Amino acid sequence: EQLVESGGGSVQAGGSLRLSCAAAAYTLNCMAWFRQAPGKEREKVARLDITGITDYADFVKDRFTISRGNADKTVYLQMNSLKPEDTAIYYCAAVFCGSWRPMFWGQGTQVTVSS
Repeated sequence: EQLVESGGGSVQAGGSLRLSCAAAAYTLNCMAWFRQAPGKEREKVARLDITGITDYADFVKDRFTISRGNADKTVYLQMNSLKPEDTAIYYCAAVFCGSWRPMFWGQGTQVTVSS
């Protein structure tokens, strides 16, 4: 299966970006976003279950929102009030429902936040 992320870029602190994760031939049931900053391990960001239940890392609560497109072929990550520490490569993943355990990954999209 193939997941393709888009929407990354450079933005100043306080700005917003919306990341997209699309699959051509896969219905996006249980999905998650992760990120990896230089020199750090990949970490959880947001998760969307097939039931619509969401789960967020504490450091993005009230700033980021994960959602699903109408055709269930796209998942979004709306990122507001961005901070320099949000700078990372962001990856979407199809995960096993009810967990953060990934089944397969996208290739990642770079997000850079300048102060």
